[in-house]
Amino acid sequence: MLRHFLTIGLSATFLPFAAAQSPTPQSQQESTKWVRHVIHEGMQAMTAVAGDFTGDGLPDVISDVGDKTLLLIAPNWQEVVLDQHSGSKRYIHSECFDIDGDGDLDYIGARYNPGQIVWLEQPTKGATQRWQKRLIDDTVHGIHGLIKGDVDGDGQFELLATSAQPKPPYPESLAWFRVPQNPHTSARWTPHIFADQDAPGLTHYVGVGDVNGDGRLDAATGAKGGEQATSQGAWFAWWEAPASPETAWTKHMISDAEPGATNIHPADVNADGTMDFVASRGHGKGVVWFEGPNWQRHDIDAEIQEPHCLVVVDMDADGDLDAATCAFGSKQAAWYENDGKGNFRKQVVGENQESYDIRAIDMDRDGDLDLLVAGRGSNNIVWYENAK
Repeated sequence: MLRHFLTIGLSATFLPFAAAQSPTPQSQQESTKWVRHVIHEGMQAMTAVAGDFTGDGLPDVISDVGDKTLLLIAPNWQEVVLDQHSGSKRYIHSECFDIDGDGDLDYIGARYNPGQIVWLEQPTKGATQRWQKRLIDDTVHGIHGLIKGDVDGDGQFELLATSAQPKPPYPESLAWFRVPQNPHTSARWTPHIFADQDAPGLTHYVGVGDVNGDGRLDAATGAKGGEQATSQGAWFAWWEAPASPETAWTKHMISDAEPGATNIHPADVNADGTMDFVASRGHGKGVVWFEGPNWQRHDIDAEIQEPHCLVVVDMDADGDLDAATCAFGSKQAAWYENDGKGNFRKQVVGENQESYDIRAIDMDRDGDLDLLVAGRGSNNIVWYENAK
């Protein structure tokens, strides 16, 4: 079963930064036919998620735009204000799943610092009725990444989040939250701190999957380091989930020489039955993959600047896992076609587009995956239609 994304794998041992790097794909770069569609422009957008938020079967978009959380209704992107707040309190990342079990998608937004996670309940008529906002948590601070996953194996999604700031009560930690029995009346969700003060250096996004093949969902993240960090960063690591996920998880270092590390996702890149990782340095340079079980490092794209967002998914439906990003330094959207053995060919999707967030979803319901981009510096939300 594909989850958030795939998996089997083994233990972690760091190899030096320069070990066995693959050639950069720049010489193999190929522009493919993608059509750019503008959903919104004129104001900054940090994050955007797509799903059927109105019950009509079409993928809509929810995004923070300026000082508002907007529902943008397909196909004409009619704007509905779901929430309003000051610019400093807007949501930096988001998720969506059916929180209250009523059969429709709800929205989750996270504010970075001071930390706050909220959920907005989709009403019976999402386009016209009020969405109720409820608190999930306000005790983790520095929430840059949210991701859903079945942490406890009960068949239901839980929510994982970073707590990157060195602020109490959970400084430089990682947390997961189980949906309460009655999420409509719960004052807040209980944080389970699975990396207690064990994730220093300003962690960013979270990736999940069964890394070691024990049937449990593990987690991974990267910390950018640099001048803004008060402690050591520039690493990628994964945390092994125990039989009781409420207890501490075991940290395994993947690489501790990754300046600007932001994104990492488990994926069996070369189809050898052992888990690998695909990662990007969104506050640095490059997209890479780490080959399990010893985490031998290979470049996918050594030159792309600040690929802050990353998805790892089978973009071309050929049975192996590819990657896609939109880099705010290079102002370029691209996907990397995997040949099934871990050799990647770069294919440019769009130029002159900045981003902070990217999602792979079939936006036009034609059976293939498109790319949704929240353009921070480009002041827009766009989607690229896979017209291959």
